[in-house]
Amino acid sequence: MKKTIRIGVIGAGWWATFAHIPAVKSHLGAELVAVQTLDLELAKKIARDFGAHYAGASVENLLAVQPLDAVIVASTPNVHFAQAKAALERGLHVLLEKPMTFTAAEARELVSLAAQKNLQLVISCPWHFTRHGIEARRLIQSGALGEIKMISVLMTNPIDCLLRGINTSPTHGLDKVYVEPGRGSYNDPAIAGGGQIYCQVSHAAAYLTFLTGLRPAEVFARFDRDGSPNDIYNALTITLENGALVSLASTAATPRSEKNYEVRIFGRKAILQLELWRGTMALTNFENAQTEFPPLAENEIYPAQAPALNFIDTLLGTAANGSPGELGLASMEIIEAACTSARTGHHEKIRVC
Repeated sequence: MKKTIRIGVIGAGWWATFAHIPAVKSHLGAELVAVQTLDLELAKKIARDFGAHYAGASVENLLAVQPLDAVIVASTPNVHFAQAKAALERGLHVLLEKPMTFTAAEARELVSLAAQKNLQLVISCPWHFTRHGIEARRLIQSGALGEIKMISVLMTNPIDCLLRGINTSPTHGLDKVYVEPGRGSYNDPAIAGGGQIYCQVSHAAAYLTFLTGLRPAEVFARFDRDGSPNDIYNALTITLENGALVSLASTAATPRSEKNYEVRIFGRKAILQLELWRGTMALTNFENAQTEFPPLAENEIYPAQAPALNFIDTLLGTAANGSPGELGLASMEIIEAACTSARTGHHEKIRVC
C-alpha cells in the first residue's frame, strides 16, 4: 500500500495558508490532518476550507493528534524553538520556518535532537530549491570556480512597513491573502527577534552555506534602525571557515517595484553571478568564456511551496532533504554574531578559520 504522510500545521497564519497548506493539499502522498492557530474559530474555518480533520488553538493538543507523522511549524519566531523541540521529542519530523530560532544554541539543539532521533528537520528557504540555486551549488562544490575567495550579496525586499508596524501588508507583492499577518509578528522584537536581520538576512545567511558548504567563522556588522525599534538596514562582513570574504548588504526600505538579490561568487578560476529576484545566472571563467543559463520562469523565481513539497518527498524517500537544519544553524550563527557585533562594535568570532 502506498504510504501517506500525515501532517499537522502549527501556526496556520498568512504564510502557511498561502504556501505550506496548499503544497500539502496538492501532494498525492500527503494528508492534511490538523491545523492550529491561537484563534480557535479561525482554526476551525481553515480546517473546513482546506479539509483538515482537526482544528485547535493548543499546540500541545495538536501534537497529541493521532495518527500524525510530521508537522510544519509556521508560527512566529519566538515560539519556533519550543514548538519544534516538542514535535521532535514526540518523534515527529519537522519543517521549520525561518528564522529557525532566536539563538544559535537553540538551533544547534534542534539539529542535534533531530539527528539523535533520526528525524528529518527541514528549514523553509525556497531559494534552496530553484534550478539556478541547485546548479550553482553543484558548480561551486565541484570545483568549477576553483577556491572561493570572495562573495558579494545585495538583498532587498520592500517590507519596511511590516518591520516598522505601519501596516500589515503581506510581503512578496501579495495584495490579497487568506489570513493577514498577525499584529506584532514582524515589528515586535519580542515576537520576531529583530527586523531585517531575522526576517530577510536569515535567507541570505543560510544561502551562503547552501551554495558553498562552508560555515561562517567571523562576523562584523552595522545596523541602522532609521527610527524603528527594528533594524532596517544591515551591512555585514563575514569570513567563512576557509578564509573567504563575504560582504552582505540588506534592507527592507526600497520602492515596492524594486527588489534586489544579487549574489556574486568569486573563485580562483571563475566568477558566478546570480540575480535571484530576476531569475538569471551566468558563469565567466578567467579565459573570458561565459555561460548564460536559461532564465527561470516567473513561477520558478521564488518557489514558495517547494520546502513543503520537498519535506513530503523526503519523508516518502523519493528525495533528499534539500534544506537541512544545519543550514538554519549556519544562518543563526551569522544572525547572532551580527546582532552582538552591531551592539558592541567588535568582530565576533564563531569558529577558527
